[in-house]
Amino acid sequence: MKSLVLSGCGTALVTPFRNGEVDYAAFSRLLDRQVAAGIHFLVPLGTTGETPCLEEEERIKILMLAREKCPDRPVIVGGGTNSLVQTIRSLQLLAQYGPDAFLVVVPYYNKPTQEGIYEYFKAVAEEVGKPVVMYNVPSRTGVNMTAETALRLAEIENIVAVKEASGNYAQISEIIRCAPEGFSVLSGNDDETLPLMATGASGVVSVASNIAPELMVRLTESLLSGNLAEARELHHRLTPLFRNCFIESNPVPVKAGLAAMGLIAEEFRLPLVPGTRKTFETMRRTAEELGFPVPDSRD
Repeated sequence: MKSLVLSGCGTALVTPFRNGEVDYAAFSRLLDRQVAAGIHFLVPLGTTGETPCLEEEERIKILMLAREKCPDRPVIVGGGTNSLVQTIRSLQLLAQYGPDAFLVVVPYYNKPTQEGIYEYFKAVAEEVGKPVVMYNVPSRTGVNMTAETALRLAEIENIVAVKEASGNYAQISEIIRCAPEGFSVLSGNDDETLPLMATGASGVVSVASNIAPELMVRLTESLLSGNLAEARELHHRLTPLFRNCFIESNPVPVKAGLAAMGLIAEEFRLPLVPGTRKTFETMRRTAEELGFPVPDSRD
């Protein structure tokens, strides 16, 4: 059995900014909202958190705050790069501040072979010791980690899960079918939560749960308990949110939605910029249709 078994809904947390700085007060409120909704685990410092644009001190403070606010549930912190040396350095630094596991992306830009991907993750796992969650997202990295490679890596003791965002159902299904005991397969796409969990995935790392954490918790819990009727109803109710969170590059739409709800400022660090007025209004309307208050409108 793996040292950490992940299931249910984990939120890929946004990083709020205000006047160019990380808005730690807003981040704290977002964490409180996630905990109150019963979220199963949290994922700070991932893609949705604009991590490449964060300074080392900011990453540490974000992780520390997540750990403080969520002492009783797993915190999976992002720390992967496209350099083995830089990844290990980053993870060893963050390891001092209490994460339960590391989310490590398939190396981007370099376009490694499958053997290169295998040797990279194997080296990371050996160096850091803590549980490792692999993250396969070919649309951002430029290379896909195949089912064969993922399953080879799943045999390593402290590689405990994969966040699969390839969108390739046959590939993900093969990982689910052949994974060793205790290895978690997590959907990396909100709209694939139902089909993947219905066929054996353990949960989802969700962008949509930034806006609708309680509904995403209910969706995953209904799937884990086998209540497909409720899961279908929730899936269809949430489908517009799943779709609209990606009408521009993530996290632009989800931050627009949170800003429309009055929870954060609609602020980014370059090269990301606020979305179009249409994106803002789409996310405002989506949040409103789900029953969330939307007191603000963009000037």
